Amino acid sequence: MTVVQNSLRLTSTGVGDGMLITPSADPADFTELFTAGLDELLADAGHLVIRGFHPSVEAFNELVQRYSSRTTLDPARVFHGSAAQKVDSGRDPIGLHVENGATPFAPDLLWFHCVKAARSGSQTTVCDGYRVWDALSDRSKELFAAQPIGYSRKVPAALWRRLAAFMVGDGRGEQDVSIDDLYAQANPGSQVTFTELPDGSLHYAYQVYAAHPTKWSTRTAWANSLLGPSYNYEAPEILFEDGSAIPADVIAEYTEVTEAVTEEVQWEDGDIVLIDNSRVMHGRRAISDPDRTILNSQSYARN
Repeated sequence: MTVVQNSLRLTSTGVGDGMLITPSADPADFTELFTAGLDELLADAGHLVIRGFHPSVEAFNELVQRYSSRTTLDPARVFHGSAAQKVDSGRDPIGLHVENGATPFAPDLLWFHCVKAARSGSQTTVCDGYRVWDALSDRSKELFAAQPIGYSRKVPAALWRRLAAFMVGDGRGEQDVSIDDLYAQANPGSQVTFTELPDGSLHYAYQVYAAHPTKWSTRTAWANSLLGPSYNYEAPEILFEDGSAIPADVIAEYTEVTEAVTEEVQWEDGDIVLIDNSRVMHGRRAISDPDRTILNSQSYARN
C-alpha cells in the first residue's frame, strides 16, 4: 500500500509494519522530513526506511536534533557532527539487540545514516518485538513475564566517565564526574547498581524485563539484548533476576523465532533508518565490503 502525504510517498515495506518513505516530488526536499511527523509514523511502523533524499552528514544531524529532546552516545565510538557517530564494530555478524539494552541508558530512538552502501552483503537486520512475542510459546512467555533479566559486567574507567560527562552536559570534564551522575542520568525507574572498583573501572548490575510495553504502546514487545553483541565491551553475564540461567530450550526457541521474523535493510547510498528502540531489535549480517560507511545516533523522543 502506498500513500502520498504532502511531498512524501509512504509505502509498506517487508511483511511487518515497517514503512518506506520516499520523495514524491523532484527534486527531493529533505527539509520536508523536519515536519513530517516521523515520530508519529514510527509509533505505528516500528521502523522507517527513508530513501531518495541523499542528505549531508550535517543535514542528518539536524534531522536527529529536530525529533530529539537530547542525544546520547556510545563512548567507544567517534563523533561525526553534533549527534552522529560512525558504526565500527568489526566485520562479523551482529546478533539482534536493543541499542544499549543491556544498560539503563537505552534511548527511545535509534538512527542510521548510510553515507556509502556496501557493494554486497552487510545488511542491517530488524526484528519487531511484537511479532516475536506473539510467536513465542506460552512457557517462554510465562518465564519472561515472571521476572526480569539481569545484565552485569565491568566497564573501563575511560568509557563510563566519557558517557557520564556527555550525558550530564554541564561542562564538567570526564575526571569530574562520578557514579552519582550515572544514577542521575539512568532511564527513569531503572533497577541498577553501580560500583566503582579500585582501578577506576565500573561494575554494574542491571535488571530489566525482556518483554515489556513500548514507548508508544501498552502492547508487549519482546525487545532486549539477549542475542546482542559486546564488540567494544566485556560480554555481560546474563541471568534471570533470581540468578538462574535461561533454559537452553528457551534460548533455542527465541533464537529460531527471532530469525524467522527478521527482515533485512538493503542499504542504498543516502538512506536513513529510524527505529523504535523500545520495540524493534536490530543487528547486522557479516560485512563483506569493508568500504561501507554507516553513521548512527541515539536519542530520546520529545514526547
